[in-house]
Amino acid sequence: MEFMGYIRPDGKVGARNFVAVIPSVTCANDVALAICRQVQGTVTYLHHQGCCQLPPDLERVTDTLISIGCSPNTASVLIVSLGCEGTDHERMVKEISATGKRVEIIHIQELGGVSKAIMAGTNIARRLVIEASGMQRSPADISNVVMAIKCGASDTTSGMASNCVIGYVADRLVDLGATVVFGETTEFIGGEHLLARRAVSKEVGDQIYTIVNKMEARAKSLGCDMRKGQPTPGNIAGGLSSIEEKSLGAIVKSGTKPIQGVLDYPERVTDQKGLWIKDTPGREPEILTGMAATGAQFMMFSTGRGAPQGFPSMPVIKICGNPNTYERMEDDMDLNAGLIITGEKTIEQVGEEAFDKMIRTLNGEMTKNEAIQYFSSIDIQCLGPVI
Repeated sequence: MEFMGYIRPDGKVGARNFVAVIPSVTCANDVALAICRQVQGTVTYLHHQGCCQLPPDLERVTDTLISIGCSPNTASVLIVSLGCEGTDHERMVKEISATGKRVEIIHIQELGGVSKAIMAGTNIARRLVIEASGMQRSPADISNVVMAIKCGASDTTSGMASNCVIGYVADRLVDLGATVVFGETTEFIGGEHLLARRAVSKEVGDQIYTIVNKMEARAKSLGCDMRKGQPTPGNIAGGLSSIEEKSLGAIVKSGTKPIQGVLDYPERVTDQKGLWIKDTPGREPEILTGMAATGAQFMMFSTGRGAPQGFPSMPVIKICGNPNTYERMEDDMDLNAGLIITGEKTIEQVGEEAFDKMIRTLNGEMTKNEAIQYFSSIDIQCLGPVI
């Protein structure tokens, strides 16, 4: 089975062909945004990190931005640096360039301020976009696919319908030699033992327990119990009674295949195949960034109450498990898994529809959040305080 994608110099295959304009620090966001408003074919990532943070978080932000720049969905990269930030923008240039992509950088302070930086960046971005526009799609085997998965704004239909559909697609992709990555460590609570049983080794099983325990320990260090923040008020209104019930529904989306290992938040997939866990939070702005950093060409996102947001360079396919929500929010939802709830279709039938939508998306068809450009709220998960 094949799809039509952009084959990159490092052998990765993209479903999109953007020029990424990456601010290395929050202070450069407005310049990056101004450049993107001037140049069609660019995307940017308006995060709030990169300065006055502890060294481990500055390294984490640098690594995450590098992984986003290395994504196969980007043809080339323009880094927008302020000039005095804590992130390592020179390492960003070096490591993204190692993939064979063209990488440029501008420094706002060195160029003489915002207006001059916008002018210089716009000229560079225009050249990069014209260069990228000549690239053509080529046939690529389905084993090159990396699918990210998530559920959000969940209700009782998520675990009964839309998560089941994503699990069906995940199993099919793994059988075809592709890669699937899921996360939301906060939503493993009460179900972590079920995931550990599917680990390919005791070491991987122990890693699953470790990330859950670390997440709970962070909450307890602030005098809080994770179980008091989950389920969310929206989840409870949607009929979910406990974090354990939410977790049991959430892990259904991972399918049934063995879990190969655990990835850290900034880490990208190299030659790994099969099903993987990434240690991420559940909140959309941070998890979508972490999943895009894996090198995923797209994400399948299950929702019951309706979560419309996407990500700048990673198409997000919204699969809605609630037929009432789908009827209200059809303009934001890509697939109606609520037909499983009404008895009109089976999980397998909607699963095949989702697989077909995946192929069309990989070949260039837009998702609904792409079409309306509802994807600007992104961020990077950090672990410590700002200083």
